[in-house]
Amino acid sequence: MSTVTQSARPLGDLAECLRPIRRLLAAAHRAAPALAGYAAVRGVCLALFTAWGAWRGTSVWHRMGTLWDAAAYLRVATVGYPTAVPAPDAHGHRYCDLAFFPLYPMSVRAVHAVLPVSPPGAALLVAWVAAGAAACGIFAVAERLYGHRTGVAAALVWAALPHAFEVNLGYTEALFAALAAWTLYAALTGRWLWSGALSSAACLTRPTGIALAAAVATAALVRVRRAPWCWRAVLGAAVAPLGWFGFVGWVGYRLGRWNGYFTVQMAWNSHFDFGATTAGQVVQVLRDPLGAGIGAVAVTVVLLAAVVLFGHCCTARQPAVLVVFSAAMLTITLGDAGAFLSRARFLLPVFPLVLPLATALARARSRRAAGLTLGAATLVSAGLGLYLTFISTSSL
Repeated sequence: MSTVTQSARPLGDLAECLRPIRRLLAAAHRAAPALAGYAAVRGVCLALFTAWGAWRGTSVWHRMGTLWDAAAYLRVATVGYPTAVPAPDAHGHRYCDLAFFPLYPMSVRAVHAVLPVSPPGAALLVAWVAAGAAACGIFAVAERLYGHRTGVAAALVWAALPHAFEVNLGYTEALFAALAAWTLYAALTGRWLWSGALSSAACLTRPTGIALAAAVATAALVRVRRAPWCWRAVLGAAVAPLGWFGFVGWVGYRLGRWNGYFTVQMAWNSHFDFGATTAGQVVQVLRDPLGAGIGAVAVTVVLLAAVVLFGHCCTARQPAVLVVFSAAMLTITLGDAGAFLSRARFLLPVFPLVLPLATALARARSRRAAGLTLGAATLVSAGLGLYLTFISTSSL
């Protein structure tokens, strides 16, 4: 009897060790259709970019990794941060790379150091891997709330958004979206320490990470009210904003003033004006859409749609952690006085707003109609991406 027990024990220990691997494989199997669908949708955009580059005889990949803000992230990755705000340039601007949070450029630096790729190539690689992780995280959240079909649809809808092409550029939106999706999933499943740690990492990726930390804190507060001795929720909420405060504090220390980071942001004309600038620009576009240009019209449509979808999310009673995240991100995006054409990009990580669209797509009676709708959205996203990335001279 003892011999049988002793021989069975190693088998039981082995099964216990393999259980996490089995769970991971099962999760990967469930997420495979969402990831494949995401790759197919974004592949259309990349194929169009490649065809354009071949026709024009230009390097589309280099431009995707060095366009506008991507160039600033590459400077941080290769040179590091400056020690002071620069003097005004010929146009009176005092743009400073201290405005850019460190996790993405540090990831680019690490990939460039390990793999035989150029810095722009490393930037694209980090963004593309992060975008795939984001699609899986969006699937996981939507599947948990609404089922497998809606989870797959959510990843597809997110991939076909008008400005989704920007997750294929050397920008931070893909990495932030991945961290946001898995942070929210961890909060929904009660993994508070993971939620806090991932939120803190997101806070090191973009200044809007503080919106994610607020969502985690709200969800943790709800949990603590139900279970006062849930110390993991309290610790997760405490850890969630540390990345944001850490970097903002470091910039202040580097510049020798407590409000150093906000001084840097003011140099980019980024400050909170309670939506006055946004409202004025939206009204101007609505009055003269032809004169405003394709980029401004697209951003206006996205902002108005986001507000409508947020109202739907509230009436549909999404979990509080998702609603607070969306509300905080919308408040920051609409209330900022910075570059208008970047607003749609800032909203890309706010995937809870697309869940109503994903639910409708998953429940559509006609699969053909759903497919045609998704295909049309994919082509619009690819065409808009081609225009804004390679034809338009406006910043993204």
